Amino acid sequence: MLTQKPVVLVTDNIDASALPILEHDCEIIYEKAVTHEQLLALAPKIDALLVRSASQVSADVIEASKGRLKIVGRAGVGTDNIDLPAATRAGIVVVNSPEGNTIAAAEHTLGMLMALARNIAEGDKTMKQGQWQRSKLMGTELYGKTLGVVGMGKIGQHVTKACQAMGMKILAFDPYLSASRADELDVRQATFDELIIQSDFITLHVPKTPETTNLFNAETLKRCKPGLRIINCARGGIIDEAALAEVLDSGHIAGAALDVFAQEPLQAESPLLKLGKNMLLTPHLGASTTEAQVNVALDVAEQVRDYFLHGYARSAVNLPLLRKEKLDPMWPYMAMAEMMGKLGRQLLTGPIQHVEVLAQGAALYPLDVQPLSLAILKGLLSQAREGVTYVNAPVLAEELGIRVEVTTSKSAGNYLNLLTLNVSGESGEKTSISATLIAENTMRVVEINGYAMALQPTEHLLFTPHKDQPGMVAQVAHELGAAQVNISAMQVGRKSGSQSAGGQSVMIFNLDTAPEPSVLNKISALPGISAAQLIRL
Repeated sequence: MLTQKPVVLVTDNIDASALPILEHDCEIIYEKAVTHEQLLALAPKIDALLVRSASQVSADVIEASKGRLKIVGRAGVGTDNIDLPAATRAGIVVVNSPEGNTIAAAEHTLGMLMALARNIAEGDKTMKQGQWQRSKLMGTELYGKTLGVVGMGKIGQHVTKACQAMGMKILAFDPYLSASRADELDVRQATFDELIIQSDFITLHVPKTPETTNLFNAETLKRCKPGLRIINCARGGIIDEAALAEVLDSGHIAGAALDVFAQEPLQAESPLLKLGKNMLLTPHLGASTTEAQVNVALDVAEQVRDYFLHGYARSAVNLPLLRKEKLDPMWPYMAMAEMMGKLGRQLLTGPIQHVEVLAQGAALYPLDVQPLSLAILKGLLSQAREGVTYVNAPVLAEELGIRVEVTTSKSAGNYLNLLTLNVSGESGEKTSISATLIAENTMRVVEINGYAMALQPTEHLLFTPHKDQPGMVAQVAHELGAAQVNISAMQVGRKSGSQSAGGQSVMIFNLDTAPEPSVLNKISALPGISAAQLIRL
């Protein structure tokens, strides 16, 4: 249960079905629409923001939040209206709803495909003008035709299944589609060139990225199969609209159906508006169903609630490692990993150059342990910076020139799980920490810099490396007792492999309160004591 309810701003006409999900654990500000100036004014007062496409969550909004804003939810697939780099640097999680409008977008694509093939819109238009143009509106059948699908995500796959049921053959272009998955879907994988040359119809289901911007341009459109019909219900800007108008006007391409545009709303001077029956346009209706709007609202509301209650976000755009399926197996180890980062930063005094994370044991080996590196980085960096989160920790580490390496090993000796952190400094200084989870929420540090132990981490730890000889514990305990500092637990660790006195050892005291610097100085000055270092966790 949250001790203080986070404040959530819900705007952009997000369906009100989202509100009951949030109302128990959050304080809600529900404004159907806000201006940019209103958003700037509200930013420092809110912990979460739920938007659709109208509100621009720009860098100035993020800056205006003054570190309070923790999560932005986009009720839909795209995040074009959110400054992702600025949000990431500020440690703000950005989530979307990648599946909430899958069916709606796929069905709209199918509707556009069939309407384009059979001139349905033009037929309706001319009929209402009192014309009977049956002979002029000859269409084409879908059965037996080849459909090129660019992007085989959930929407592309749904369209594929429906079109296969209508007897269409499918060519798929998707660099991330495996051969085994292509076989399961009964589609033939193709290169981009093969797809545009062989397809009778092409449908696009990819995001707008540097690689996909103007993917269909003057050159590629001219190489497409003559008579092609193309449908785009994905993102504007994937097709060069001026180039498309030219090949449509020339007749090289038989038709196009577009639901999305490079600039929305579509400008009156757009060349697309001057075309005739071979052009079908709709105003970004792909997700515009009652069911889809409810689904995306519920989805992002649940993610915001779960983020504040449990710390995970299953559809984090700027940090996929925070997705529930990746985070859940790692969650028991996250607190331990962050503790190790805090401990490592305090044991290594100089600038950090390299961080190595080694996850060992049968409990960790088969899992994706990358989230643990985020927790370690958060612990390392939060010792010197404010506002470090799982989201911005990797960005901050990169800015500082810290190299991060994560490896796994099945072997961990007698441990079911063993996490080791090796931190190297620019001066050549190194520190190493190993810890294990022995039960739920119960961790033990089992080795520090070669000293074997079974340390239960607490808020105040006193490290005293010393010569392994009689009387050392009593001397330190006497100084702590004289300063009224209570010892809750303590242990002595020898260097691994050492079996006799006379070598180097370390005492670690769990303290109820932090001793004053003068007490630490007295302990450091004791005969045989190398140093006295207070660690705060």
